[in-house]
Amino acid sequence: MSSSSGFQRRRRSPSPAALLGVVLAVAVAVGASTARDDGLGRTPQMGWSSWNHFGCGINEMVIRSTVDALVSTGLANAGYTYVNLDDCWADNQRTEQGLMSVNPKTFPSGIKALADYAHSKGLKLGLYSSAGTRTCSDKMPGSLGHEDIDAKTFASWDADYLKYDNCYRDDSNETVRFPKMSLALSNAGRPIFYSICEWGFMNVATWGGQYGNSWRTTGDINDTWASMLSNIDTNDAYAGYAKPGGWNDPDMLEVGNGGMSYREYVVHFSLWAIAKAPLIIGCDVSSISKETLSILTNSEVIAINQDPIGIQGKKVRKYDDEIEVWAGPLSQQRTAVLLLNRGAAGSRQVTAAWPDIVIGAGVAVEARDVWEDREHETLPGKFTGSLTAEVAPHSCKLFVLTPVAGQAGGAS
Repeated sequence: MSSSSGFQRRRRSPSPAALLGVVLAVAVAVGASTARDDGLGRTPQMGWSSWNHFGCGINEMVIRSTVDALVSTGLANAGYTYVNLDDCWADNQRTEQGLMSVNPKTFPSGIKALADYAHSKGLKLGLYSSAGTRTCSDKMPGSLGHEDIDAKTFASWDADYLKYDNCYRDDSNETVRFPKMSLALSNAGRPIFYSICEWGFMNVATWGGQYGNSWRTTGDINDTWASMLSNIDTNDAYAGYAKPGGWNDPDMLEVGNGGMSYREYVVHFSLWAIAKAPLIIGCDVSSISKETLSILTNSEVIAINQDPIGIQGKKVRKYDDEIEVWAGPLSQQRTAVLLLNRGAAGSRQVTAAWPDIVIGAGVAVEARDVWEDREHETLPGKFTGSLTAEVAPHSCKLFVLTPVAGQAGGAS
């Protein structure tokens, strides 16, 4: 989370000397011969987080019911395996021994029991802390100066994931504090996915891959069309840094929280999918609507996000303030193409030209629309040179293009 959470944070503007230190630290990190490669996050992580819907209103019954709902709705089978507790799960102060402890009122059975329950259902449990003295809500102690003991504590509870935020930090910069937890997790004795939530404050994408499995490139998302587009635009600038094992993170999904229309949520999910962003659900899955479920379980859109070659799709053509083309390569010589109408006034014709999406001039393709009528269909005919579709306002079309050997095709 960041400033849009509504909580006070102690955020200092870096001095020129500090900025110089960041530049040097980033240079060292980028030039380092070793990178974090723990076998985790070979495709973008999928799961659920408590923050966007529940905020601090979490307890063990909310988490257990979420585990049950992920299984019963089919979301777990669709790939959403992490169940992540965000801020406010811990007690307000450490124990006399300096240990992080669970809030006994809201989680009386403890974190280990929750992890055991998630694991019994085939899911994984995630936790939250901050690279500062307090977490963003100020309701939990942060892990700054306690990295080793906290990492070992999380591992002893069989946690599988850590989201590490950036509130109440000291004068040291991000390229010092976040690597400390990375090392501590590596030494904790259990594989734990490391989600760096640095907000893109110090160009985290340029060094995050050395230490984390994903890294926040943006401030907090909120459940609006403008916020969603702003976050994905910021994230797009770092597309070249994403790879299997490490992903750019424009923040969690708002799909199903009610602030956007069905079409806008389709755009949200489609952009996150083609950009290889983490797919972390942020709504209440225990009362999820059929419409929201149809978006989040679209198997062909998820397959774009989880494609094994792990190349982030990006914005390749901007025609004006409303019309854009996004594209990225997929395995088996396929290409994902998203035609986006950001405007509110009316439908527009949007064209993806082969040079923009890196398809050879003479290559014919089949085009599969993965959203058409909430089902999937392959468009009739073959396409060579370009693909054009009419896109409604605040909407997109998302295609998977597959080369057709030995066929010339016809222009769209």
